[in-house]
Amino acid sequence: MANNTAMHKDQLDFVHSIDQLKLLDDIDKLRSQGISQYVALPQLVVCGDQSSGKSSVLEAISGIPFPTKDNLCTRFATEVILRRTSVITASVAIVPSQTRSELERSKLLGFRETIVSFKDFPSLVERAKAAMGVSMAGNAFSSDILRVEVSGPDRPHLTIVDLPGLIHSENKIQTAADVELVVAMARSYMENSRSIILAVVSAKNDYANQIVLKMAREFDLTGLRTMGVITKPDDLPVGSESELAYINLASNEDICFRLGWHVLRNRDYDSRDCSKEVRDFTEKKFFNQGVWRDLPRGIVGIHTLRERLSKVLLEQIKTELPSLIKDISSSLEECQARLSEMGESRVTIDQQRHFLLRISQDFQSLSRAAIDGIYGDPFFQDARSKAGYSKRLRAVVQNLNQDFAESMRVRGHFRRIVDNTVDPISNNVSKTSCHITISRSYFIKEEIQPLLKRSRGRELPGLFNPLIVGDLFIEQAKPWEALARKHIRDISDAVRAFLGLTVAYLTDEVTSEAVLRDLVDPLIDGKTKLLDHKLDEILATHQKGHPITYNNYFTETVQKIREERLERDIETQLLTFLGPLGHDVGKEEINIKNIKKSSLVSALSSRKGKDMDDYACSEILDCMEAYYKVAIKTFVDNVAVDAVEALIAGLPSSLSPLSILQMDPDLVSKIAAESTENQTLREQLSKKAAVLEQGLATCKRYVRRTASKIQTKEDRSHTDEVNSSHLKGIHGDNATDISGDRPETLAPEKLQAEDLEPFLRPEADSPPPEPKEEISEQPARKRSDSAFNRWNLRQEKAPQSPVLEDELGDQAPEQEEIEFEPFKFKLV
Repeated sequence: MANNTAMHKDQLDFVHSIDQLKLLDDIDKLRSQGISQYVALPQLVVCGDQSSGKSSVLEAISGIPFPTKDNLCTRFATEVILRRTSVITASVAIVPSQTRSELERSKLLGFRETIVSFKDFPSLVERAKAAMGVSMAGNAFSSDILRVEVSGPDRPHLTIVDLPGLIHSENKIQTAADVELVVAMARSYMENSRSIILAVVSAKNDYANQIVLKMAREFDLTGLRTMGVITKPDDLPVGSESELAYINLASNEDICFRLGWHVLRNRDYDSRDCSKEVRDFTEKKFFNQGVWRDLPRGIVGIHTLRERLSKVLLEQIKTELPSLIKDISSSLEECQARLSEMGESRVTIDQQRHFLLRISQDFQSLSRAAIDGIYGDPFFQDARSKAGYSKRLRAVVQNLNQDFAESMRVRGHFRRIVDNTVDPISNNVSKTSCHITISRSYFIKEEIQPLLKRSRGRELPGLFNPLIVGDLFIEQAKPWEALARKHIRDISDAVRAFLGLTVAYLTDEVTSEAVLRDLVDPLIDGKTKLLDHKLDEILATHQKGHPITYNNYFTETVQKIREERLERDIETQLLTFLGPLGHDVGKEEINIKNIKKSSLVSALSSRKGKDMDDYACSEILDCMEAYYKVAIKTFVDNVAVDAVEALIAGLPSSLSPLSILQMDPDLVSKIAAESTENQTLREQLSKKAAVLEQGLATCKRYVRRTASKIQTKEDRSHTDEVNSSHLKGIHGDNATDISGDRPETLAPEKLQAEDLEPFLRPEADSPPPEPKEEISEQPARKRSDSAFNRWNLRQEKAPQSPVLEDELGDQAPEQEEIEFEPFKFKLV
């Protein structure tokens, strides 16, 4: 293989500094490690219409004899990776599409062959096509990638991707699905902002009708990362208008790209077997005759194209490096966050139990803080959010208890008993409560008196059986049970919501569901049942038996009720006694004259005609109302303390470390064991994180380097020669964008001498650049005024810098500013 005629050092003769080669080599290493699956890397993409000569361009650049045909050529994306190493190797592999099944992917990944001689490369490609299935009927194209890796001491560091030709219309061989597949493939590469688009245009057809230029305009509107390549110029009639049109196109006058255009004369079908030397001689001869000899030598021929592509790729890498670091950092943070959510690997039973122990410890800490009302942990979030409020369990329980107390006060009584001044009875339901409103006299007559007569014992007239108070109270407290059970359900729902948020915060979704399903929910269900039993016990004391209380509030309330009724009776009797003067009774001061004291006292103290049963019934009602007020306060407190607090106080123990240690191994595995999908995902995320971490460390090393470590004097001279020739020598100070409608003036940039010195001083440890062969035979173009003004500005800013003057002399190169965090430098 070392003797293979295709492997000549002058085939790809690039000039790079040691640091440039190191940068390109590290980017290639990142690609080989698979980082391109997660972030887009800078690359050169060859695209064009079908049979536009793309494969011939790739062959001329790389020296690899890609098979070409006049009808159907590239049927899949071909990624060519050229690396400079001390050992000569060449291999071919297939990167399967993500749409392939696992069986197909395994089969295609097993395809890897070593190239002994490049003469065998076409047949090897045919075998790869057979493996992809594109040689079968109905499968003209494939979304798989053919990966060709060539390394050796005579190879540069370069990555080139050749895409299938864009199809204008379907036919018997190429279906509509093939057309969509090729367009989707081209889009995926061209829309990558880090891809340099090599738009190959065949001179055999009108370039205005070629799809590649339309797509390049779509994804690179301003033409900043597109270079046009014109092929088959020898097919143009000499002296024709079409030849002149392509001369203007190559001169960057019609469709303007920042990277300009290049013209190649490749082998045709008849000369496909000629040697490299013959091919290069024929091309040089062609460009030295006719109108083609007037084009700058820097934009014609394969030798200068190789140089241009090498410089363009290097500059693209340096330009995209800061944004590449941001993308890698963002992907790495996302990857690490997902791994953190998944927790530690859980394969063995010990790992699974340890995982649950950690969750239980964190669970106890958070649940205790929530119960105690200490919300300093980030878990509790913002109280104004729905989730944040649900996590603050003590606040939720306090508010629910207060709502329950208010509901009991407003809707806890079965009847609302009012004074006799209102309608005797009203069955209407009020807006805020569901009880019957009834007058006191009507309730005594229709409800209490019949009950009194049917409950008589040995008590004297005017007295009553105390059990009657209990019967009336039980009826009055009917709504308590429904209100209390609703409150218990609300508390239980709040607890479940808190537990769900807590467990979800501590582990991944799958594990949290298992923990809730197999551990927490059964415990909460059991506690809820106990809570219902506890509520039954609390209700039983108020629904059965006779009233019991030793609270002084009861007697105080009875006395207060009697006093209020006595005051109303005295006021009524006073109104009757005063007669015409009764209109002053409502006033605080009453003018009374010539009234006997004995008559007034007798009138106010008289109780004649009072029925003993009415008196007993009134006493019964007073005792029932007083006892109700005492009992309702006790009931609300008992529900809050004995029921609700008993539930939430036991929450930390629902997932305790002791329960985890005593748990059956089968249950531990059922809850904590990772599924096959999770294990696969963990492996993928771990691999991704390792690749991204290594890539991030590699890229950050170059951001911190000074510009002199990356840019060389050879880069400056080449950039000045090519860019000045295309953008300034042709258009003066104005560069037209891709639309060609409006010129855009390039503003001059200020440059300090200290900014240029790192670019111009040679490094002590760097070898001197090799002498560069002169490739341009045309006279030097005249400097534009804007370039001259920029040069004068630099001379004024840095007159004390001998290095600046020695290095640049009277040159006035173009400037492009590239911003690298955390500093800026100039590419000259």
